[in-house]
Amino acid sequence: MRFVFKTSYDADIRMFKHQSQAFWYLLLLVVVIALPFLINDYLIGEATLVLIWAICGMGLMILVGQSGQVSLGHAAFMAVGAYSNVIYQTQLGIPFILSFPLSGLTAGVAGAIIAMPTTKLHGIYLAIATLAISVLAEDLIVILEPITGGVGGIFAPDIQLFGFQFSRYGHPDELYWLVLVVTLIVLYFYRNIIRSPIGRAFSAVRDSEVSAKAMGVNVARTKMIAFAISCFITGLGGALMGHFATVFTNETFNIIISITLLLMIVVGGLGSIHGAFFGAIIIGLLPLVIAFGRDGVAKMLGVGSITIPGLETAIFGGLLVIFILFEPLGIYGRWIKIRTYFSLFPFYRRDMFRRQKSYLKTERTR
Repeated sequence: MRFVFKTSYDADIRMFKHQSQAFWYLLLLVVVIALPFLINDYLIGEATLVLIWAICGMGLMILVGQSGQVSLGHAAFMAVGAYSNVIYQTQLGIPFILSFPLSGLTAGVAGAIIAMPTTKLHGIYLAIATLAISVLAEDLIVILEPITGGVGGIFAPDIQLFGFQFSRYGHPDELYWLVLVVTLIVLYFYRNIIRSPIGRAFSAVRDSEVSAKAMGVNVARTKMIAFAISCFITGLGGALMGHFATVFTNETFNIIISITLLLMIVVGGLGSIHGAFFGAIIIGLLPLVIAFGRDGVAKMLGVGSITIPGLETAIFGGLLVIFILFEPLGIYGRWIKIRTYFSLFPFYRRDMFRRQKSYLKTERTR
C-alpha cells in the first residue's frame, strides 16, 4: 500500500502523484516512441489512428467528462478542422505548421459561437441541439461545394514540415511520430487545464450549477469556454484524421462518428484522461481484432471468408450496454476498483464505489 503525504496545496495539483507514477509513464513513453521499430507498417497505421481517436476523445472529454455537457455533434467540429486545414494549405497557400493550429482555432471559434445560444440548455435538449448541428454540417459541406468539394470530396496533401514529409502510405513512421507529438502536447495542455482554476470551475458546473453560481462561477461563460476548448482539440484531431484518410467527403464525418466519440469516452471512463485513451484503443483496435478473429474462425471451418454486416457496430453496442449496466465508470473505473481493492485489502468495502445520484438537492430547483 502506498501513502502519499500532502504537506501543501501544491500536492493537489502536482503533475504526477509520486515518483513511481512518473517512472511508469516515462517507460510507457519510451515504448510508444519505439513502436515503429517493433511492428509493421499496417499496425503502425492502426496505432496512428488510435492516437487520433485519443485526441478527439480528449476534446470531447473536456466537454462531457469535465464540464458535464452532452454533445452528439462533435463530428461537425472534426469536419471543420479537417476541411479548414486542407483549404488553408491548398487554396490559401498556408504551410501546415500554421494551417494546423489555425484549423483548431477555427473549430474552437465555431464551437464558441454555437455555445452562446446553447449555454442554458441541459441534458437531452443540449444533446438534440448538438445532434442538429452535426446533421446541418453535412448539408453545409455539400452546399459549399466550390470550397469543400461537395460529395466529390477533398484531397489532403502530404504534410511538409521542416524538410520532412509525412503521409499514411508513403511515410507511415513519420506520420505516427508527428501524431504522437501532437497527442503529447494536447495531453499536457489537457492536464494543465484541469489543474487550473478554469478546470475546477468546469468540475463545479458539472457537479452542481446552482452551487457553482453560489461560489461565484459564471456558469454561462464557463460552459462557453469548455465548448470552445473542446472544439479546438477536436478540430486538431479532425485535421489529422483528414490527412490520415487522405480523401474525405461530407459522409466521412457523419453522425455515426459523433455517436462513436461519445460512446468511446463512456466505455473508456468519463472524467479522466485515461478514459479517452482506453476508449480510443477499443475503437481503433476492435475492427482489427474482429478481422483476425473472423479469419481464424474461417480457417477452422475450412471456408474462404466470413462476412457479417454490422458486426463491429453490434459488438461495440453490446460492450456499451454491458458497461452501462455493470461498470458505469468504464474501463478506467474498473482498473481503479481493482487497484483500490489490492491497496486496501483486507479493508476494502464492497460499496466503496457505489453509484451515486446524478444530481444534488440544490439541482431540484431547476
